[in-house]
Amino acid sequence: MENLLRPLIVVGGSVVLTLVIGWATDFLLRKADERHHETPLWGLLRRGRIPYMLVLFAALLRGSYDEAQLLEARREGIGQTLTLVLIGSTAWLVIRIAAAIVETSYSRYAHSRAHRDPARVRRVRTQVTLIMRVVSAVVGVVAAASMLLTFPAFKAAGASLLASAGILGIVAGVAAQSTLSNMFAGFQIAFGDMVRIGDTVVVDGEWGTVEEITLTFLTVHTWDERRITMPVSYFTSKPFENWSRGTPQMTGIVFWHVDHSAPVEAMRDKLRDILRECPAWDGRAYNLSVTDTTPNTMQVRALVTAKDADDIWTVRVTIREEMISWLTREHPYALPRVNTADAVLPPSPGSNGHRPSPEAVPAQRRYHGNGSGRPER
Repeated sequence: MENLLRPLIVVGGSVVLTLVIGWATDFLLRKADERHHETPLWGLLRRGRIPYMLVLFAALLRGSYDEAQLLEARREGIGQTLTLVLIGSTAWLVIRIAAAIVETSYSRYAHSRAHRDPARVRRVRTQVTLIMRVVSAVVGVVAAASMLLTFPAFKAAGASLLASAGILGIVAGVAAQSTLSNMFAGFQIAFGDMVRIGDTVVVDGEWGTVEEITLTFLTVHTWDERRITMPVSYFTSKPFENWSRGTPQMTGIVFWHVDHSAPVEAMRDKLRDILRECPAWDGRAYNLSVTDTTPNTMQVRALVTAKDADDIWTVRVTIREEMISWLTREHPYALPRVNTADAVLPPSPGSNGHRPSPEAVPAQRRYHGNGSGRPER
C-alpha cells in the first residue's frame, strides 16, 4: 500500500502545488496589469504562464521523484527526461520574459512624446525585432547544448569536440559563407539605419513596403499584394530607393499633352481648385508650367506635394483625372488633335509638269489670312 500511496502523493502534490503557484502568480500579474495601465509589461509576462508552470512541475518532480519509488528500473530514464523538460521549459520561459521586456521598452519609446518621429520609431522597431531574434537563437543554442551535455556519451566526447572546434569552425565558415554574409548584413541593416520595417522602397523596379526583416532575408509587400523575399545582403551591395529615408514628404509630377491653344492660366486655376478639394494634398506647394513643345502639342507639367508616398500617388491620379475631365467638358479644343490632309496627286504624264489645279489642293491648306477660318471656295 505504501508503494502505491507514496508515488501518488509525490506526483499529485507536485501537480497541485504547480497549479496553486501558477494560479497565484497569474492572479498577481493580472492585478498588476489592471493597476498599471501605462505599461504593458505585466500583461505580456502573463504569456509565459505555460512555460512557468512547466518549470515548476519539472523542478518539483525532479527534486522529489526519488522519494516516489516509481518504476525503479526506469529511474535513470525518468530523471533524464525530467531534466530535459526542465531545460527546455526554462529556455522557453527566458525567451518569453525577454520578449516581454523588449516589447515593453519599444512600446514606451513609441508612445513617448519626445519621440514622435515615425522614421526613428521604425528604426527602433527593426532593431528590437532583430535583437529578439538573436536572443531567441542564442537561448535555443544554449538549451540544446545543455540538453546534449546531460548524456554521458556527450560528456566523454566533450574534450575532443572542443579540440576540433577550430577546424570545424573554419569548415563551417567556408560552407556557410553566404549565410554568414546575410547574417552580418542583417546586423548592418538593423543598426546602420539603411532600411526599416514600414519603409517605402523601390527594388528592381518594384514599389512596396518593408514588411519583415530577419537576419537572413527581407520581405517587401508590394502595392498589388505580392510579397518579394530578398536576401538582406542585396541591400548592402546594390543600390535601391528608400522613399522613407529622412522625411517621408514627397513631390510628384503629372504631365499632359495638350493643343497649343490650351488655356494655361485657366489650367493653373483649375489645379488649385482640385488640390483644395483633395485631402491627400499637404498644402505645401503646387505649380503648373509648360515644359516642352512639339509641332502638334505642348507638354504641361503639374508639380504637387504630399506627406508620404501613398498620398502622393492619390494626389497624382486625382488631378490627372479631374483635369482631363475638365478639359473635355469646358475646353475640348485644348485636347491634342491629329492634323490630317488629303494627299496631293503627282501630275499626269500629259500635263508637262504643270502644277495641279486649285481643286487638287486640299481644303485644309487653303485658308485666308484674315482669320476667318473658312476654306477658300
